[in-house]
Order: sequence, then C-alpha cells, then structure tokens
Amino acid sequence: MYRILIADDEPDIVAMLRDYFEMNGYEITAAYNGKEAIAAAGKNPDIILLDVNMPDSDGLTVCRTVREYVSCPIIFLTARIEDSDKIAGFAAGGDDYVIKPFSIEELGARVAAHIRRERRSASDSSVNVRFFGSLAVDYSAKTVTAGGQPIEFPKKEFEIIELLSVNAGQVFDKERIYERIWGYDAEGDSSVVAEHIRRIRTKLAAVNESRIETVWGMGYKWIK
Repeated sequence: MYRILIADDEPDIVAMLRDYFEMNGYEITAAYNGKEAIAAAGKNPDIILLDVNMPDSDGLTVCRTVREYVSCPIIFLTARIEDSDKIAGFAAGGDDYVIKPFSIEELGARVAAHIRRERRSASDSSVNVRFFGSLAVDYSAKTVTAGGQPIEFPKKEFEIIELLSVNAGQVFDKERIYERIWGYDAEGDSSVVAEHIRRIRTKLAAVNESRIETVWGMGYKWIK
C-alpha cells in the first residue's frame, strides 16, 4: 500500500483528499501546517501533496527543508499560477504543480503516474556506480562524491545528472530533459532546466569538475 502525506491547512480539502485516496487503496497521513508537514515527512511517504500557503512554514520552505532527506515526489497544491512561482517551486525541489480548484480525478492520475515513474526508476537501474574523473555517481544510492567527499544534489538535480551521465556523449535538448525528468503532464516549462543545470555546474566547479557541456543550438551532454 502506497503512503501519501497530505499537507494543507484547509480541513475540508484534507478530508476530501483523504476520502478519495483511501477509497483508492492509499494510506494517508495528514498535516495542517508547515511544522506538522516537516515532522510527517520523516515517516517515509511515497508521495507528498503539499499546499503552498500554510501557517508556520509555507510549502516552499517545507519542500526545501525536507528535500535533502526525502526523495519521494512532491506535488504542490496552489492557487498561484505565475511562471515565477512554478520555477521557484521546482527550484525548491518540487516535482509538479496542481492548480486549485483542481479535478480530484486528475490529481489521482498524477499521483499514480508519479508513483509509477518512481518504481520504474528504482527497478530499471542496471548500473550501480560510474566514475568520471574524480566523480563517482552511485545510481542506487543516488549520490555523487568527488574524491570520496559527498556533493549534495537535490532530487531533480541528481536525476538530470543520472540522465546525462548514463547517456554520456549524447545530446539532450531542454525540452527532452524536461519531459524525461518532470514528465509529459507536468505544469511548467523547460526554462527550469537551465537553472538546474546552472546549479549543478556550480557545485561541480567547486570540486574542479566540468562535466556538462553546452552544445549550442542543440542542448547539453555529459563529457565522458
């Protein structure tokens, strides 16, 4: 049974979502503010539905706080629709946006799709570790180290590294990276890819590694 953490300060929404997902075979944990959401995230949910506007800590703060130790998908529930809000959410470590008011059937389909994608990713990894100069990329543990020292990459940054490094030398444009990492049904656009690539490069440059090359007019590739 898959576990969903629902974090929203509106009890009616939590109750509606709890009824729907329990009826569809999910186990539900509820949180009604940011502090409760952070505490509940430690119970290893399979996916988190996270309201952006909550007391104590808003959804973006919660996401940034838990993302370092929670790898499951995080879907924001929000009335905000500006591109800048979406980019901020993705940069904080979110995986998807659902705009209020939403179709509960669409939300259910997105939850199921994210969980399927997570399970495929976990089962399809035939490569455990690869080495690139001083870097060691562990695809099972989802970690990157340089000279034995860990480099912290949030979930989406690591998934980009994984996609490019497993296919080293192959060029991926921003749209293809976005579709592979965020999914075809994600709310947002490929401009967020460039920001994630910039962050990855900054962290790699700090350990004197430069592995992501821009192929002008085409996209990005991982240097073997």
